[in-house]
Formats: sequence, C-alpha cells, structure tokens
Amino acid sequence: MSVLRQMILAAADNAAVQRFVGRYGMQLGAKRFVAGETADEFLAATRDANTRGFAVAGGILGEAVSAREETDEAASQYCDLLHAFAAQNLDANVAFKLTHVGLDIDPELALSNAARIAEAARNNGNTVRIDMEQSSRVDATLSLYRKLRERFDNVGCVLQSYLYRSCADLEAILPLQPNVRLVKGAYLEPESVAYPTKTDVDRNYLRLAEMALSNDGYTAIATHDPAIVAWMESFVARKGLPMRGRFEFQMLYGVCGALAARLVERGYRVRLAIPFGAYWFPYLMRRLAERPANLAFFLKGAFSRG
Repeated sequence: MSVLRQMILAAADNAAVQRFVGRYGMQLGAKRFVAGETADEFLAATRDANTRGFAVAGGILGEAVSAREETDEAASQYCDLLHAFAAQNLDANVAFKLTHVGLDIDPELALSNAARIAEAARNNGNTVRIDMEQSSRVDATLSLYRKLRERFDNVGCVLQSYLYRSCADLEAILPLQPNVRLVKGAYLEPESVAYPTKTDVDRNYLRLAEMALSNDGYTAIATHDPAIVAWMESFVARKGLPMRGRFEFQMLYGVCGALAARLVERGYRVRLAIPFGAYWFPYLMRRLAERPANLAFFLKGAFSRG
C-alpha cells in the first residue's frame, strides 16, 4: 500500500480534517463523487445517468450504526428507493452495507432488515447487493448472504481482490450461481490478510474474474483500470460470452467518466455506483485514497476556493 493512501486513510480519523471537509467538502468537489445528501438529489442523478445509457447502483452512505432505530430507518429508506425505481421506471438497484442495517448490533437484526430490502426488491422485479466491508466482517457477511439466498434469488454479494481469502470464498459460493461484484478493496488492511502490492491485487482480481466468468452466475466487473477493462474485453471475446446478460462493468460516480462512456458506446452494460446521504465523509476519503487523480481534483478545488 502506498504511503499516500495510508496517509489519506489515516486522515479520515482526524477530527480536524473531518470538521473541515464536513463544512466545505461539497463546495470543494465532493459532489463529484456523491450525488448529494437527499433522495431527491440521488433520483435526479439516477435519471441523468439513465439518459446517458448507464444503469445505477444506489447506496445510502452510512455504516457501523449503533442504534436499532437507525437500522430500521435505513432499511425503510432502501425499500422506498426500490419502490421509487419501479414507479419512475428507472434502471437502478441498490447496494447496502450490513453494518448499516444492524450487523454490529445483532446479526439477526441485520438479517431481518436485509430480508425486508430483498423482499421489496423482489416485489418490484429488482435485485439488491450486499456490500463487503473490512476483513473482520467477511465471515459474517458471507454467512448472512448464504441465509438470504435460501429465501431470495435476487441477492448478490461482493468480493475484494486484495484479500488473500477471496478466491476460496468465491469457490465456496459458486454452487449458488452467485451474482457477485468484484472489487479491489478500499479499506486499510494489514499485510497479514491482504496483498500489499498493486501487482498482486491486480493479478488476484483477474484470477477471480476468470473463475467467476467460467462458471454460472452473473459477474459485475467493478474497476476503473483500463488494463483490466482491456483484459476483460479480450477474455469475453475468447470465451464467446454475450456482451449483456452474463456480466456488466461497474464504475463509481464521478470516476473515469470517459472510459465508462466508451464502454456504453461499444454496447456493454455499465452501472454507475451513485451514493448519497449525510454520512459521506468516510466514503469521500476512501475515494481520494484510491487514485491520486481524485485527490488532485479535490485539492484543486480546495486551493482555488474563493
């Protein structure tokens, strides 16, 4: 892991940084990566994305919730979004963290809330995805995912290529013909559980992608890396996979817009992950840590302010 990334992620826990970014962040450029703080702002961004040919994955920013009332409210908000997607004929689904719906309070509470969201999605002919969090929560997340799959076939999960364990985790869920999103990983993890170099993370990503696409299910290739995109296009051509129906590309709102647009023009399905909500600071810091270009954009706004 680069020193710059470590510094940014460490700054995410600094109270002074939180106060400054919390006060000025939206003005300085956070809105490039976050649709806003309200559902109306998010739905407007979703309509715009659909108009440009993109599907959307909606996410309400929030994690590590400690009050039951907050978990119930989060689940209700996700259900409301799913109803809104159907009512407004939007090409969008939702992705949520289990800690946002109660995992740290009681796994059964998280399961109940997640099932409520999955049921709302099923009733509206839609899908949902459980996001993956820190390595310490992988076992609990995959356990709840398996329990949900006993009742719902419209629930997907996420695996992170920077974790050593992810290939084994994917192999274990392949019998479920999973809808799985592959990401590199954005949390600060020790070398004891995660690959420390980009080369190894990328190599493991390709290993996961090949494994997933060589088996039944649906695969979301979540990347902004042109090299991985090029590999994916070549692999799909060699395997004779259809450009739609077996996989999609996913990219973050505000990141690699030109690459995403080119993929849409070529006929691929591309989904933008568009987050919103008041709890946007940790999300922003992870986005800044991932790519120096993101940090440069944000700092340019900071120093040109006023």
